[in-house]
Amino acid sequence: MYSVKEIFYTLQGEGARAGRPAVFLRFSGCNFWNGKEEDRNSAICNFCDTDFVGTDGNLGGKYNAKELAQLVLSLWPDINTGRPYVVCTGGEPLLQLDRFLIDELHNTGFEIAVETNGSIEAPDKLDWICSSPKTKDRLRVLRGNELKLIYPQNNLTPSDFEKLDFDHFYLQAMDGPYVKENIQLCIQYCLEHPNWMHSLQTHKMVGLP
Repeated sequence: MYSVKEIFYTLQGEGARAGRPAVFLRFSGCNFWNGKEEDRNSAICNFCDTDFVGTDGNLGGKYNAKELAQLVLSLWPDINTGRPYVVCTGGEPLLQLDRFLIDELHNTGFEIAVETNGSIEAPDKLDWICSSPKTKDRLRVLRGNELKLIYPQNNLTPSDFEKLDFDHFYLQAMDGPYVKENIQLCIQYCLEHPNWMHSLQTHKMVGLP
């Protein structure tokens, strides 16, 4: 059984596929923070802006692979228009996403993307891998389609990752009270290092989930 926080249909807001319609499948749980505010400061990722605890979100619950694939499919508006696209996220989706669910989602016609912190080796047959590292010491996803680094982060620099085997390299401003300043830092870094591109959280700008 898979523990799911929420499932919803929206537009991808970040990175190389920003603007693409997608079903977001958010798994419960993370290996970098337990989701409890009292433990945030001691977490590996202490700036997370996502609620991934429990199964009480929209369409949240516990499902087997076939049930979950069919539920994801039910949110796609027209199976005959555009290739169905699902983004598996969290928390950390690779704690749960396995070949059984990947096969079921492919059988329903979906292209499968994952957004991971990169600390767990990705299973085969994923169509799009986005890694967003929070530490370089536990990095296991060393290749994929896009690397999206939240910037700035303590003890991490873009140069730590730019020689990895990814098609696209993005900087995305750390959200919070200094987000405007951080956006300018991202812009300046990308201008000085043009192998990096700037990713904006467009979904937040237009009020999408």
